[in-house]
Amino acid sequence: MKKVILFFVLLLVAAGRLQAQQLTVAQDGSGTYRTVQAALDAVPLGNKTPITIFIKKGTYKEKLNLAKKQNFVRLVGESAEETVLVYDDYNGRVVEGSDKPLGTSEAAAFRVFGNDFSAENITFQNSAGLLGQAPAMWVYGDKAQFRNCRFLGFRDTLYVYGYGSRQYYQDCYIEGTTDFILGSGTAWFENCTLFCKPKGTCIMAPSTPDTVTFGFVFQRCTITGNAPDGSYFLARPWKPFAKAVFLNCEMGPVVAPKGWDHWGKEDNKQESFFAEYKSKGPGATPKQRAAWSRQLNPQQAAFYTPSSAMHGWSPAPVE
Repeated sequence: MKKVILFFVLLLVAAGRLQAQQLTVAQDGSGTYRTVQAALDAVPLGNKTPITIFIKKGTYKEKLNLAKKQNFVRLVGESAEETVLVYDDYNGRVVEGSDKPLGTSEAAAFRVFGNDFSAENITFQNSAGLLGQAPAMWVYGDKAQFRNCRFLGFRDTLYVYGYGSRQYYQDCYIEGTTDFILGSGTAWFENCTLFCKPKGTCIMAPSTPDTVTFGFVFQRCTITGNAPDGSYFLARPWKPFAKAVFLNCEMGPVVAPKGWDHWGKEDNKQESFFAEYKSKGPGATPKQRAAWSRQLNPQQAAFYTPSSAMHGWSPAPVE
C-alpha cells in the first residue's frame, strides 16, 4: 500500500513540474503572470528544461531582460500582430536615477543573454522613433531562433550582438531606417521581409569578426519599403571583416543600384565580403554594383547553407 501511495505522490510531483514549464502571461489576470518580465524572472538560472511562456494578446510596455544561464526559454504569442512587446529607450537617453546616458545595447527594449531562446508569433518593438539608436531586440545568447515575428523600429532595430552567437530568423518582418540589422553574430534569414522606412540610408551594418566565416545570410528574402527609390544600400561594414550575402532574394526599387557602401574606408573594400546570388527585381542591378562586391556562381552559392552557417546546430521549431 505504501508503494502505491508513493507512486501516486511521485506522479503528482512530476505533473507539477511539467505544469511549471508551461506559463501564461495575461494582462487581465487570467494567466500565471500579468507581465512578461515576471514570467522571465521565474526561469531558474542554469535551467536545462524547456520552458514555454504563452503570451496572450495585448500591448506589454516593459523593459525586458532574459539573463545569462536562463536557457531554453520559448515565447509564443497568441497573435504576431496583436501580441506586442514594446519599450521606448534610446541611445543617449538619461533615465531617472542615473546621470549616465544609455548606450545602444542598454537602450534595447528586450535583451536576451540566455542560450537556446526561441520566439514565435510576437511583435518586438522600440517606439522611440528617430530620437537615437533604439533596438527592439538585442541578442547575445547562442542558438536563438525566431519564427513569424515582427521587429519594429527605426535605427538599429535588430541587434545581432553576440560574438560567436548563432541566430535563425524565419518568416519574419524587420523594419527600420539606417543600419536596422547590425552586429557581430552569425544570422540566417529565411523568407523574411526587410522594410526600408524614409530617412534611412543602409539596411545592415555587420561587424563580423575576422575569425568568423559567416555573418548575415539572407535566403529567399524580400526587400521593400516606402523610402525613395534608390535610397538604401544593402550593407556597410561596421568593422573591417564584415560579411553579408543575399541568395535568391527579391529586391525592390528602394535598393541603390550600387548596392553596397564601404563606409568611407578604402581598406573595407578588400577586407569585407559582400555578395549576391541570383538577386531579382528592380533593385537587382548586378552590372551597376560596387566593383569590390561579388556576384557568386552556383558553386560558391552552394557553400551557403543553414547547416554550414550554424556550425553543427540545426534550428528546428521547438515543441
